[in-house]
Amino acid sequence: MCGIAGILSRAGAVPAKHIRAMTRAIAHRGPDDEGIWSDPPSGIALGHRRLAIIDVSPAGHQPMQSPAGRYIITFNGEIYNHEELRAELTSAGHIVPWRGHSDTEVLLAAFDFWGIRRTLERAAGMFALAVWDRNERALILARDRMGEKPLYYGWANGSLRSFLFASELKAMRQHPEFDAEVDREALGQFVRYLQVPAPRSIYRRVSKLPAGTMLTLREGNINPKPVPYWSGLEIARSGVAASLQVEPLEAVDGLERTLDQAVRRQMVSDVPLGAFLSGGVDSSTIVAVMQKFSARPVKTFTIGFNEAAYNEAGYAKAVARHLGTDHTELYVTAEQAMDVIPSLPAMYDEPFADSSQIPTHLIARLARQRVTVALSGDGGDELFGGYERYRLATSFWSTMSRVPAPLRRAASRSVARIPPTAWATIAGRASALVPRRANISRFGDKIHKGVQMLSCTSLEGVYEHLLTQWNDPREVVVGLPDVPRAPQVQDSGLMGVEWMMARDMLGYLSDDILTKVDRAAMSVSLETRIPLLDPEVVQFAWQLPLNLKIRQGTTKWALRQVLYRYVPQALIERPKMGFAVPLGAWLRGPLRHWAEVLLDERRLVAEGYFHSGAVRGAWNALLKGDPRQDLKIWAILAFQSWHEAAGIRTSAATSRYAAMQA
Repeated sequence: MCGIAGILSRAGAVPAKHIRAMTRAIAHRGPDDEGIWSDPPSGIALGHRRLAIIDVSPAGHQPMQSPAGRYIITFNGEIYNHEELRAELTSAGHIVPWRGHSDTEVLLAAFDFWGIRRTLERAAGMFALAVWDRNERALILARDRMGEKPLYYGWANGSLRSFLFASELKAMRQHPEFDAEVDREALGQFVRYLQVPAPRSIYRRVSKLPAGTMLTLREGNINPKPVPYWSGLEIARSGVAASLQVEPLEAVDGLERTLDQAVRRQMVSDVPLGAFLSGGVDSSTIVAVMQKFSARPVKTFTIGFNEAAYNEAGYAKAVARHLGTDHTELYVTAEQAMDVIPSLPAMYDEPFADSSQIPTHLIARLARQRVTVALSGDGGDELFGGYERYRLATSFWSTMSRVPAPLRRAASRSVARIPPTAWATIAGRASALVPRRANISRFGDKIHKGVQMLSCTSLEGVYEHLLTQWNDPREVVVGLPDVPRAPQVQDSGLMGVEWMMARDMLGYLSDDILTKVDRAAMSVSLETRIPLLDPEVVQFAWQLPLNLKIRQGTTKWALRQVLYRYVPQALIERPKMGFAVPLGAWLRGPLRHWAEVLLDERRLVAEGYFHSGAVRGAWNALLKGDPRQDLKIWAILAFQSWHEAAGIRTSAATSRYAAMQA
């Protein structure tokens, strides 16, 4: 795992100090080595920071040149099937004077033989890369299929003089021409979804390269468009259209074989390796398969909290004991968790408000004390139907679509009069009202979310509502005429739960989950790997019939059956908790002063990004105990703290917006 950066200048040679400043800004992504390559006549400079995982010798140094000399690469990631690709090249008669055994060297040899696109179609891994093609005088950027590794790009300003790319925005900000103007539409998307969905970034002239695409910049083409080399939507669509016609046991056997292969090849490492373990289905399955193929106890890591409603450490410990892993757990206090908050703006480098970012960083920091690589169980919910919201949205729409719209609106007004805390009390006294896997502590919040959904006109609208916080960002973001929603799964032929799963896999997974894990882990120079996102696992999951994913009310059924071959069901079955923190209690208590400073009405007006009345109204409601406001306010605080840390100057446009509120 590494950090990459580069500059393509139309004004001539790139000053070495510019590219070096960019790479050093992301030294945490690669503390083991630094490399710079440039071709002054072409105006290209590539930078690299290395976290040595495969072939830790100098033979893995980057930027690296292909055997034929045509391609120069700066590469971040791992190609898990690089040994198979090497063997395939040899059998095809492509003789290469191998210098070492790194996956980067194999990629370059494959580029020489097959070309870049055909190589990417063959490669199984996670990556973000940049390649300079000397023959074509072209810069090629590419990102892995699922979006595990980040890659930002764009022109430094409106002059189209310097094209920049990097693993993180902080590297691009080092360039003297970088224009740090906030994109208000991106800000609107952020307060809606708690993250900025690709292809936007928080800056106007910077984009995220979408997962599974490549982009080619050459002279005469100043506005290149990303081109897919792999389509997750097509994998989903074709898998559903031609689903496996197999008996349940046969399907579980096939899934286990596919997982075995994915986990085994992701366990290859020249440095210490372990795994995150929450004790839930996904992480427990990954650890169980790892232990099957390991000659020694797998190193596993868990973070625990003293608040019972947020603590899964006991479950993880029981699973670890059963599997015989070398288990490390760390109980952290609320104070220790909150100590992470000041570092979040620099860590995520863009507004990001999934509050599980805090425990994710803590477990990464714990793991880094003993290992350099950690496997994670992310992806199981999106691929195997694990989210409770799938059932909730389907059930809600099935019932409410039969009720005339005027009656739905009347019901909405009636139910909304009962506060969320009262609904939680009712649910606690009448447990039959609460779904078996639901968390009663958030039941009142879910009831009010359901009330708001009464105005929706389709299942897709209901589901979109479940994914949002500020449902109409125009109420809170100043000067926002409209807010494009996150990219939808349009004209896919998918329906119902499968549509929602595809929506999550192509959006929420890469924009939220994978962003959270990458930044939290790389901030401590820890590589994370996610076997459930192996291309063959993804394809197999979409070929499974829906009734083998959600079966008689049981989510992730097929994945659970694989796990139960290693771990007793009794150790796993419990209400889903997530990986959260008691955000509302913190904001009303020890974080209140910090929040009040960032949410000061005069400050909000002067900065010109948010309507102070809407923000202060939500903040006051939160202080009175309204749980619906927790994440709304966390989003505003995340932006405010990021904006302050980034030191963004007030632009003329922002001054105009501030005047609109004054």
